[in-house]
Amino acid sequence: MFGYSTFLLFCFVFCCLVQGADFVGLDIEFTGLRSSLSGPQQISLLDLPSEWYLKTRQSVQQFTICQIGLSVFSSVEGEVNKYVAHSYNFFLFPTTFGILDSEFSFQASSVQFLNQYGFNYNKFLKNGIPYMNEEQEKKIKHNILTGNWRVCSALDKDQIKVVINEVTRWLDLAEEGDRMTLPGIAGQALPNIGMMLKDQGVVVKKVSQQHRWYLEHASCDRASCWKEQILLSARGFSVFFQMLVKAQKPLVGHNMMMDLLHLHEEFFRPLPESCDQFKQNIHDLFPVLIDTKNVTKDIWKELHFPWVSNLSEVYEVLSSNLNPTKNSGPVIVHASKCEKYAQNKCPHEAAYDAFLCGSVLLKVAHLLLRRVHSSGPMTEPSFPQYLDVLAPYVNQVNLIRAGVPKINFSGPDYPSIRPPILILTVRRWPGASEQQVYREFQNLCKFDVRRLTRSQFLLLTNKFKDARSILKEYRCHPTLQVSLYRYWRHSPNINCAIHVCGVVTTWALLAFLLGRSRS
Repeated sequence: MFGYSTFLLFCFVFCCLVQGADFVGLDIEFTGLRSSLSGPQQISLLDLPSEWYLKTRQSVQQFTICQIGLSVFSSVEGEVNKYVAHSYNFFLFPTTFGILDSEFSFQASSVQFLNQYGFNYNKFLKNGIPYMNEEQEKKIKHNILTGNWRVCSALDKDQIKVVINEVTRWLDLAEEGDRMTLPGIAGQALPNIGMMLKDQGVVVKKVSQQHRWYLEHASCDRASCWKEQILLSARGFSVFFQMLVKAQKPLVGHNMMMDLLHLHEEFFRPLPESCDQFKQNIHDLFPVLIDTKNVTKDIWKELHFPWVSNLSEVYEVLSSNLNPTKNSGPVIVHASKCEKYAQNKCPHEAAYDAFLCGSVLLKVAHLLLRRVHSSGPMTEPSFPQYLDVLAPYVNQVNLIRAGVPKINFSGPDYPSIRPPILILTVRRWPGASEQQVYREFQNLCKFDVRRLTRSQFLLLTNKFKDARSILKEYRCHPTLQVSLYRYWRHSPNINCAIHVCGVVTTWALLAFLLGRSRS
């Protein structure tokens, strides 16, 4: 772990890097992705952004970040279209300090997935950098500055007990002025002891009772400094998050919605209940977001590239001869002491994926810029020019399995362009369930099923060809009738309202006729 002075130095260097950067690539690994919810709590292709957000919010609050990667991209002064990337990996672990003692879950599939790629759980669990959000920081700061903080875990209490015993034995033999170092301890519990915080730990010094009193009462600035050092240590990675926010540089990720949810929850504030409030908060923190998943998904077919499923494959295609601008595109180099990824591929290591995000962004932006200038000569490209051609994609973040394909963080969301909803009417199949209906169609395509009435189900797929295939395949089926869903025709609420209106109208007409016959 960093000593205090080393930590401050690294903070300063990182701050300078970010301030001078063009943009920052981001990737995050988690202890789990999504809770195993059932029924209406499962995310669905039928979900509006607000519904999708509320369901996903529960999962984010259950899991935590185990690794975060940042890759800081800067154009090289005096070099044409050349960028240098500083890539850093951070293992994180929630702060356990004073009253803070977080709870989080592991998801077996996520652990297994990261294990396949050599994730180091020892570094996460034993050496993870602490972090906290703003609300947690306010509580800790208040407790530290007022002196009202305590050890919260039995492990810390046992450790302090060992230290006190060790210092007591040393104190019996020590003379006034003698010193000893206690690595990793920040506290003071014995008389005749003076304390100094150093990089290697706490240095204790045997002093007279008079000198001890003087240190406690005459050195208020020093005590305040120690408290600030303790607070900084507890804040940990949150310091870097606040640097990113202050720098206001474009933040680039790939399929980054979950990343943004966790950034808000872990480093800013607990996720709000409103999706619109979440969008506003993120936009205030990071005014320029670029999701390379959204960009590449939009242009991939148009460029006739082969279908790919993940970030590494996207990068490989753009770096291959399939890319017509491969030889004229931006040159990307690794900074000194950040050269691990120059020769080694490390998929799903956060810093490596963050580097891939930034590289994909530059390569795609160059493709788009060349397309704009296809009819004439193009000047040497710059990053502001790249941002101009990427403008239609800025703040548009991809959504997986929802009623819309993306969320707009700088305005209203776009209307759904999903295939039409289908309605299945079941005949001679009493008690049919959503699971049974799903199994009936699963060999034909993947889709979501939601019960509408006792004998009707809504079907939604994310491919137009699958919707057409289902309509064609079940056109003359004896027990399963599939058609396009029309709200005004099929909605139970509308049908109920029409039925009620019909009954009222019938009774009114009957009363009118009876009244006329009597008269």
